[in-house]
Amino acid sequence: MEQKRVHLANGISLMCVDEGPLDAPVLIFLHGFPESHRTWRHQIAHFKDRFRCIAPDMRGYRQSSKPLEVDAYTPNKLIGDIFMLADAFGIGTFTIVGHDWGGAVSWGVALGGQHMRVERAIIANATHPITFQKLLYTHKDQREASQYIRGFRDTANDPLIKDRGLTGLMQKEVKWDKPNAMEPEERAALLRDWQNRDAAFGMINYYRASPMVVPTMDEPFELPSDYVEPDLPKLTIPTLVIWAMDDLALPPENLDELEDMVDPLTIAKVPDCGHFVPWEAPKAVIAAMEAFLGS
Repeated sequence: MEQKRVHLANGISLMCVDEGPLDAPVLIFLHGFPESHRTWRHQIAHFKDRFRCIAPDMRGYRQSSKPLEVDAYTPNKLIGDIFMLADAFGIGTFTIVGHDWGGAVSWGVALGGQHMRVERAIIANATHPITFQKLLYTHKDQREASQYIRGFRDTANDPLIKDRGLTGLMQKEVKWDKPNAMEPEERAALLRDWQNRDAAFGMINYYRASPMVVPTMDEPFELPSDYVEPDLPKLTIPTLVIWAMDDLALPPENLDELEDMVDPLTIAKVPDCGHFVPWEAPKAVIAAMEAFLGS
């Protein structure tokens, strides 16, 4: 997939795939950590005959802009990039599609742009912002699975990143990476990307700039007395949530009560699949998207 550099109104530039008819309905695909636009390679190949498929390398990744400051990666800036990207392409309305961190940004894009810019949302293994923070406080498995975030935020690991790139930090902190699940040539390309030191810090800054709180394992499993639920609107555009049920980073409890926050909601569960569902189970994701987009 060829890429081109797109300059946004905020000074950020993103390397983007833009495939499919220019006058077709638009799907904007957002990848997660620690990948690239190629997260969605199978889906873009499938849908580009009927949809205009746009997939950026998000800020901090590969050859897109990589600001050094942590506060350049706050959620509002990541969300703003996507609306500015649509503006740069002259796109009025679109369907947002995201996985992992790209899914987290997609929740924000959908909530902020519903019924104005965003027609539909498709989110794969990315938890709703209200649900995730509650589970970090109350759910043992989710908190345990998220302890790597504390390691990512620890600046004592910066020398390791400078010495070995993202690979060193991943080997130290992550328990959910499954190297054998990805095609060897894709894995090799990803490992090369992880050696870009500026990009490594850009990727880590997503975690460092996030307001989420990850308690230690010895803190109480309960909501703090001063906890205030974020004042977010209900999402009322058609939304498809695709969930790989064997995700070691995000257990299926992230689906609980989702129907109270999203309506209309379609949930497609993918059994026997880990976190990286777009390429671990591409046929299942494509089938769920086909049914949703055609309904």
